[in-house]
Amino acid sequence: MTSPDCLLTAARVVTGSAVHAPGWVRLAGDRVTAVGSGAPDDDEARLLHRIDLGQATIVPGFVDIHVHGGGGSSYPVSDAGAGVASARRARSAHLAHGTTRSMASLVAAAPERLLAQVSALAPLVECGELGGIHLEGPWLSAGRAGAHDPAVLRAPDPAEIADLLDAGRSETDGRNAIAVVTLAPELPGAIDAIEQFVAAGVRVGIGHTDADAACTRRAIDAGATLATHLFNAMPPLHHRQPGPVLALMHDPRVTLELVADGTHLDPELARWVVMSAGAQRVALVTDAMAAAGQGDGDYRLGDLDVAVRDGVARLRDETGGIGAIAGSTATMDRLFRLWLLGEGGGGTDDTFEPPSVARWVEAVRVTATTPARAVGWVDSGDLATGMRADLVVLDPAVRVQRVMRGGAWVADHPTT
Repeated sequence: MTSPDCLLTAARVVTGSAVHAPGWVRLAGDRVTAVGSGAPDDDEARLLHRIDLGQATIVPGFVDIHVHGGGGSSYPVSDAGAGVASARRARSAHLAHGTTRSMASLVAAAPERLLAQVSALAPLVECGELGGIHLEGPWLSAGRAGAHDPAVLRAPDPAEIADLLDAGRSETDGRNAIAVVTLAPELPGAIDAIEQFVAAGVRVGIGHTDADAACTRRAIDAGATLATHLFNAMPPLHHRQPGPVLALMHDPRVTLELVADGTHLDPELARWVVMSAGAQRVALVTDAMAAAGQGDGDYRLGDLDVAVRDGVARLRDETGGIGAIAGSTATMDRLFRLWLLGEGGGGTDDTFEPPSVARWVEAVRVTATTPARAVGWVDSGDLATGMRADLVVLDPAVRVQRVMRGGAWVADHPTT
């Protein structure tokens, strides 16, 4: 734990708008009270518990708004016992890699099972262990199912949505544990469903869809504000039929998720999106499944078998062969390093050109600031007065050295 008043100093402190080199962060309890450049005021510094982090860099804690699991465990659960323990293991695995605020994403499931999963995870949201629940389906296009079981995909039903919202609603303050849903807007009743979710304070993402541009624009006008893993599980950008991609990119109301792990998207395409839309509209997400932070092997995503080979997760088909990409094995620290240092940044070679100030700030925005704003977590995603004391200490090779969440140091962190 930190002391009630603590001062962290480091070679570099990066926020969503500036780089302080050298820099410092002042904390009181679980909040940031000031951030600055150079040496802190000597008189004030003497009154505080001071921790000098040397040549390290301090960045805001990473924010992941689309993640299904990690550390060998998954968020899809069915009870309040072993399933919740599995969810906690997944959360801890990503926390150790610097993700201080996280969504728990659920894959498509039958109505009763999905309701049970929301009911089981809602207490973890209320107590603050999880930031919220993301329902990725079941209201998805069967033609763009990806790693979702086509047998449980269906059109939105107002009664089912009402039951899910009831299961997620806090009895303490009325807020809903369900923070985000992903749906295909071309399905029957989908536009009405968007309005139903938005009225309940839930963000809506467009994904796993065959919608054309006009339908996508109607969904945005109805209140959808997220593009779920842009480009993946949707029609590609075409010069005569631009489909959902162009409509999502053109509308400033929409935040664009990118799985920038080098597998889901070509790195140049991901860079082009940021150049075109701006870092204030791009949120890097892991879309990670249980294998994140683990090695190759056989895993499960919902009811589907997944094979991880050379770090890439793919569904097993009916013959046992390997098929579609099934989420990722990435962690947010890896995405940060890849974005900051470029292709090869996730390797073992620590010789690289020093990133520019602009690149440091951009990396913070797409891994923390923008995703937090996209889902309304206004006290997370940056280092500024009044924000939560969530931060990551990176060594000179841009690898996680220490993690702080809510003013407390996290005991376990990766060493590679």
